Amino acid sequence: MTEFFSLTDDLGPAKVIHISNAEAGLKAIVVIDNIAAGPSIGGTRMAPDVTLDECMRLARAMTLKNAAAGLPHGGGKSVIMADPDMPAAQKEGLMRAFADAIAGIADYIPGPDMGTNEVCMGWVLSETGRAVGLPRVLGGIPLDEIGATGYGISVAAQAAEPFCDVTLKGARVAIQGFGAVGTHAALCLQDLGAKLVAVSDSHGTVRNPEGLPLADLIALKQRHRSVTALPGADTVAEEAAITADCDILIPAARPDAIHPGNAAGVKARLILEGANIPASAEIEKDLHDRGVMIVPDFIANAGGVICAAVEYQGGLESQAMQVIGDKIALNTREVLTRARDKGVMPRDAATEMAAERVKQAMALQRRFG
Repeated sequence: MTEFFSLTDDLGPAKVIHISNAEAGLKAIVVIDNIAAGPSIGGTRMAPDVTLDECMRLARAMTLKNAAAGLPHGGGKSVIMADPDMPAAQKEGLMRAFADAIAGIADYIPGPDMGTNEVCMGWVLSETGRAVGLPRVLGGIPLDEIGATGYGISVAAQAAEPFCDVTLKGARVAIQGFGAVGTHAALCLQDLGAKLVAVSDSHGTVRNPEGLPLADLIALKQRHRSVTALPGADTVAEEAAITADCDILIPAARPDAIHPGNAAGVKARLILEGANIPASAEIEKDLHDRGVMIVPDFIANAGGVICAAVEYQGGLESQAMQVIGDKIALNTREVLTRARDKGVMPRDAATEMAAERVKQAMALQRRFG
């Protein structure tokens, strides 16, 4: 007990729920971090090696992300300990068992995350009446399909340009993790004049200093093939994307992708955190001290949850993209201005800004709740 409560603070978590259903093969955790601003929104992640620590860190990131974006939602997260590549019928059964288990947790609204998608959220909705990131046929805005998070990353890049020595036109981009987030970030940045020079998935990294053929890479992924199948590609280990010779690095996969074993090799001058918690605070400080500008995860990758919140309120896809652009541009500028004026790291400035908003909501909740 003492060890767990040492992980809590004045913001949360409010609830940590462990779920087990041996018959369904379900082992899961739900962390509701803070609900001062409203019911928590946060994705459901499925992977064999997810942990309580990861879930708690991600839930806190969602609290800060939702507060920074000015959404009427708190932060939460859930993890399911299972292989997301299991047969579809088995996955549906597992997701429905999970949905049944969380049906009574009214202050948590699940959405898609790594290992789950809009179809999974459709199954959850049918069991609970409560989910975001739904298929269009169920009234949802398919955030992965429209590239909500990737678009938001490109907006953050534009807002960061005046604060750093990276010019988007001609910038060399490396992306670690070529899923929906990485793909759409690459497309949007290419439209702004940047070029993709390195990209990885779980099978490896391909690179070309002259620029990679983005359309060919996307076609490979659409056929469920690895980027390493690109004809004539210079293929190296997956982690090589992190240390690629580039101007902009976008980690867009698992937490802690930038770690003590590769951080010293980072060559990028601007990091846009497409993944949640892709580096520890200590590593971010080391990079900051080396002159690397980092736009923190809960600022740069907030497009998905902003889209989900618009969907939950009954908004349209066009409204979602407009809100994403407005909020991420405004918040990136505010965070980088605070960081510059106070002489602190962008994450410290972003955390201060978001925590101020959470505490304001908590104070109002105590007064009027």
